[in-house]
Amino acid sequence: MRRRSLWTDLSAPALDRRTFTRGALAALGLGAVAVACGGKGDSAGGDSSGDDGEGGASSDGGAGSDGEDGLSDADVDWATGGTAAMAGGYPDPFTDTPEACALTCAVTLGPCYAETIEREDISEGNPGLPMRLCFRVVDSDCKPVAGAAVDIWHTNISGLYSGEDAAEMCTTGDAAAMASRWFRGVQNTDSEGKVYFNSCFPGWYSSRAVHIHLQVRVGGDAFVTTQVFFASALLADIFANQPEYAAFGQPNVSNEEDGLIAEADPEMLQMNTARQADGALLAYKTLVLRTSLSDSGCAV
Repeated sequence: MRRRSLWTDLSAPALDRRTFTRGALAALGLGAVAVACGGKGDSAGGDSSGDDGEGGASSDGGAGSDGEDGLSDADVDWATGGTAAMAGGYPDPFTDTPEACALTCAVTLGPCYAETIEREDISEGNPGLPMRLCFRVVDSDCKPVAGAAVDIWHTNISGLYSGEDAAEMCTTGDAAAMASRWFRGVQNTDSEGKVYFNSCFPGWYSSRAVHIHLQVRVGGDAFVTTQVFFASALLADIFANQPEYAAFGQPNVSNEEDGLIAEADPEMLQMNTARQADGALLAYKTLVLRTSLSDSGCAV
C-alpha cells in the first residue's frame, strides 16, 4: 500500500513518504534535539518488556518476570480492530518504588501538536492494534508527581496526524484527518503519579522511526516535551504479522536511522512492552521530571 506524504504541493510532483527527508525537518527548524540522559535504559528485548527501568529508575514493576503479572509476552496473535477489541483487566506495571531517577530529557515538540481532549480512549474508533499506554511521572527524587497533565499525540495506522490546527504536512490535507482529533489526549496523573490511555499502535511515515509525542505539564508549565520509541524487533513483528499494519510494509526508518535521535542510544526513550492475553499491547514507561523549572535539564 502506497504511503502518503506529509508534504503536499499541487504544483510539483507528488512527494511520498519514502522521499520525505531529514532535510525537510531541518528546514522547519526541527534539527535541535535532546534525549533522555544517564542511567540504564529500557531493555531492547524485542517485543517483550525490559528488565530495567528507564532513565536510571529501577525496574518498572517486574518487567521480564517470566509471565508474572502479565508483563511477559502472551503466546497469542496480535489483536485487530482497535480499542473495541480490548478485554481490559491489564496489570499495573508500576508496582516497584524507583531507587534512582535520572531525568527524562527533551525531544522536539514537532509541527504536529494540536488542540487536545481530556480522555482515556484517544482512538475515536480507528482500526489498529489496541494498545494500553501507561506512564508514571516522578521527580528527580523518585517521588510521584500527582496532578501532572500528560498530553500525548501520535499518528493513525496510515501515518497521519489529526487536527485542522496541526501543520498541513501532518494531515497532508486529508479531510477526515483534519476533521478529527484521533490519537490525541491528555489526562492528569493520580496520587501515585500514574496515568493510562487506550490507543492503537502508531503507523509510520518516511523520515521518522515509529514514535509517540508527549508533554508533561505541572501547574500549566511544561516540565518536559519528549518522544518515546519502540524496540526494533517489536516493530518488525507488528508490521509483518498484524494484518492491519502488514498492508503498509515495514517502516523505512529505524530507531538508529531516525534523524532526531540517531546520535543517541535509542533505548533511552524506549517503551517497555508486553503482549497481553487478548492480543493487545501493554506499553509503559516512567518519566522523570526536574524538581523545578529553574533546574537544568539534560541535553545531548
